[in-house]
Amino acid sequence: MAIIPKKHEMPTQEPAVRARNFSEVALGYTEEIALAEAQRCLNCKNRPCVEGCPVNVQIPDFIAKMKTGDFEGAYQIISQTSALPAVCGRVCPQERQCESKCTLGIKFESVGIGRLERFAADYHRNSGAKAANKPAPNGHKVAIVGSGPSGLTCAGDLARKGYKVTVYEALHVAGGVLVYGIPEFRLPKAIVAEEVEGLKELGVDIETNVIIGKTLTIDELFDMGYEAVFVGSGAGLPNFMNIPGESLKGVYSANEFLTRSNLMKAYKENPVTPIMKGGNVAVVGGGNVAMDAARTALRLGADKVYIVYRRSLEELPARKEEVEHAMEEGIDFRLLCNPLEILGYNNPENPRDPMNGFVQKIRCIKMELGEPDASGRRRPVEIEGSEFDLDVDTVIMAIGTSPNPLIKSTTKGLEVNRKGGIIVNEDGLTTRVNVYAGGDAVTGAATVISAMGAGKTAAAAIDRLLAAKA
Repeated sequence: MAIIPKKHEMPTQEPAVRARNFSEVALGYTEEIALAEAQRCLNCKNRPCVEGCPVNVQIPDFIAKMKTGDFEGAYQIISQTSALPAVCGRVCPQERQCESKCTLGIKFESVGIGRLERFAADYHRNSGAKAANKPAPNGHKVAIVGSGPSGLTCAGDLARKGYKVTVYEALHVAGGVLVYGIPEFRLPKAIVAEEVEGLKELGVDIETNVIIGKTLTIDELFDMGYEAVFVGSGAGLPNFMNIPGESLKGVYSANEFLTRSNLMKAYKENPVTPIMKGGNVAVVGGGNVAMDAARTALRLGADKVYIVYRRSLEELPARKEEVEHAMEEGIDFRLLCNPLEILGYNNPENPRDPMNGFVQKIRCIKMELGEPDASGRRRPVEIEGSEFDLDVDTVIMAIGTSPNPLIKSTTKGLEVNRKGGIIVNEDGLTTRVNVYAGGDAVTGAATVISAMGAGKTAAAAIDRLLAAKA
């Protein structure tokens, strides 16, 4: 059979339609397309794609099942190592991980591994398959701080081995960044809820509205009988540029903007937490969060949305698919530009003018790429005299986040690096005995799948620690 050089396209909503609704953009493969895409896999003996997966999904094995139409069997193979298959199939940067290692990709487009994973997970979810059997308890208790991807993965892996696991979540809904950070049109919240429900069926307890460091401390968790603690509290502290005007009304961190929309449903009529409606929006940054914020603003009714990024298109860190979707939807990319100042409305003749103090413009300067910096990317350099203004009503800063210092400040013996990330060894063990950590709380903002890999590593280490006590 001749090799099909390109992966099968993912069906999507039309750009003009989806740009004004919050329904999922990608519609998923049909059975026919999934079977055809699975046939492209070469089933390599050296399995390089597996090496590119942070959670070690046995990719050739699950695709082999799909080739025969055994979609449930494919799901079972994926779920042996991944706690969140339906999530990973949607939001993981496969083009930089498993698909980047695909042998077929040397001459042609790689196999659509992520699209096949999503299909298998959705098939399982829609087939009404029975929940996994709850394992027999082994007598050990572990606490998990945070219900994001690293925490849920760690919880799931330990629960499957019979540990009594309790997840403590600061917000009122479990899921962490999966529910507050990633928009509905990329990751429907019902899917996250079902993944969480699957962990509950394994015996995982989830306590919401509990802020570790305030409601309870890590010391108190040990006093409650937990033998080990995993900290997967994420990186929820937003970064700013510290330029003039960032305190004006209408300037948001991407975290706040997306949380209001995703978790608090600000896009609904008469929301409890209002957010911008209409006007022009500038999103500063070039990562996946910036794409999410820009596309959310468009769906909230913005007249014009700009992405302001200081490097070129080739250096954009966001997933290629998300950039393409944003461009299709009409987002205006102002590349090789950097903000200098945010200018506010001021009416000196009427100090009580209700528009005083609101964003009116963002002043930018054009950039060019100079010599490579420490990261290997060419450093952006300002072009003197190239300043220009964009008329905007809202500015969203999407330039990264840092770990919240609360847990460090309330936990003796827990060391962090200069960026606030918790210091761990190769097993995820912190400088505090029996306290492990992983995900964004350690690395700063990164990918869902890398956080899951860290949760998996820590779970294995906790199991070795506590199994030795048996």
